[in-house]
Amino acid sequence: MIGAKRPPSPHVSASSLLQSVRTLFGGKERRGGARAIGVVRQWFGTGGAESGASGAGWRTFLYSFAAIAVIVGSVNIINVLTIRHEEPALGVAAPIVWEGSSWLTVLASLWIPWLAYRFAPPRGRPRLKLLVHAPAVLAFSIAHVGGFIVLRELAYVLAGHHYTYGTTLAHFLYEFQKDVFDYALDITIFALLDHLLRQQHRIPGHAAVSTFSIRDGARILRVKVADILAISSAGNYVEFSLRDGRKPLMRSPLSAVEEEFAPHGFVRVHRSWLVNPARMTALKPEGSGDYTVELGELSVPLSRRFPEALARLRAA
Repeated sequence: MIGAKRPPSPHVSASSLLQSVRTLFGGKERRGGARAIGVVRQWFGTGGAESGASGAGWRTFLYSFAAIAVIVGSVNIINVLTIRHEEPALGVAAPIVWEGSSWLTVLASLWIPWLAYRFAPPRGRPRLKLLVHAPAVLAFSIAHVGGFIVLRELAYVLAGHHYTYGTTLAHFLYEFQKDVFDYALDITIFALLDHLLRQQHRIPGHAAVSTFSIRDGARILRVKVADILAISSAGNYVEFSLRDGRKPLMRSPLSAVEEEFAPHGFVRVHRSWLVNPARMTALKPEGSGDYTVELGELSVPLSRRFPEALARLRAA
């Protein structure tokens, strides 16, 4: 039998919470269903390099999901045992419902920090990270709280009881603080596992045999990574400069592509350019610390704001 007593929590309408999630993440409809699906696939990490988005990127999410499920589940089990010890009159059913509903909704909401991580990885620009992760952590908390309210209300109704969540903003802020910690843990796990999985591909000759699927909506062009000279930002797209002169486009932020190609040795030489050092034919100074990177007939600017890139290209 589920007890009527429960831990102090904020009173928030489930419908208003879900509406807030839609408001935060809602937007204008994009034209072209196939193109929109392609963008979502790119952000989720299910399209791109075989060793990147469709390989290490997708495996990063799956492994992170499993790790987070174990870690959060362990904390929930400890909470159940603590509640049972401190308030034995509650029985075991109520704490299990409270903690189990929280665990399920954390996992169901994990796509929010994952998308934020894909769009604004830790190595990205600080301003971009703040603009993305601040609303994302709020949406994550709203989805978590709204989700477990719905599950708890359903469980209580099925057991013939009534569940009331609470009435004060302070209780929600209490839950939000825990969700901020959970969100930060999720991002840390994503980054750690992503790094470990990408390290597996840093082996001699790997870049010469791997391929990358350039996706623009429903159109897919598979090319060898070794045949990509450089990648540049083109508004909401990135443009690939290939050895044969082709310049296909793919809808994606350059920062996400940079993450995919880092294991292949690609270097960020400008805010709008990545280059393949293996295809560099010349490095020419232009004065004031700037350089020009020549990759056959293609010339790419190297900004003085990227001294580490200059050092790597000189070493190459």
